[in-house]
Amino acid sequence: MDSIDYYNIHAGEYYENTVNLDMSEILHKFIALLPEGGTVLDLGCGSGRDSAYLLDHGFDVTSMDASKEMCDLASIHIGHEVLNLSFEQMDFCNVFDGIWASASLLHVPKDQMDHILYNVVRSMKTGGILYMSFKYGDFEGMREDRYYTDYRTKTIKEILARFDQLELIELKKSEDIRKDREDIWINVTVRKIESEYERNFM
Repeated sequence: MDSIDYYNIHAGEYYENTVNLDMSEILHKFIALLPEGGTVLDLGCGSGRDSAYLLDHGFDVTSMDASKEMCDLASIHIGHEVLNLSFEQMDFCNVFDGIWASASLLHVPKDQMDHILYNVVRSMKTGGILYMSFKYGDFEGMREDRYYTDYRTKTIKEILARFDQLELIELKKSEDIRKDREDIWINVTVRKIESEYERNFM
């Protein structure tokens, strides 16, 4: 069973466990960096919880998840279609003012991260904001029937350094908002800027 299979099988349980979690503090900081009414991709939207928040705050939201069952539940929750696409299948170019990837890219194997992050960055407009969150640590592999890649701040910085279009805004650790969990999270906020090629030749 891979991570997508897990979410298809446990969609109802996962929905109930996450749909009411309060992410407003982090979402508020993300929203403050975006243009009013801008386009936002909720990448790996899960229950649709954060899509609903962004919609309520006037943003033009595209919601996407690799799990068909999660897409169906999220679509009912937010009242519009959710794209059933994996990270590999996404094919946007300069579309979004912001990309919200809360606890989603942590399922990408480390050796595939550069490729997936390239797809994500390509999807953003210049000046766009990307938020990502990962569990803090060194573990990579199957855990609770899903594939996880944990990161330390040093490793995150090394990955970002390979993308000259990404400017780090904030890299911050935080506790899990779920009271029964002791996980530490890394919250990463970056801005897409012009690449060196664009600055020199365009």
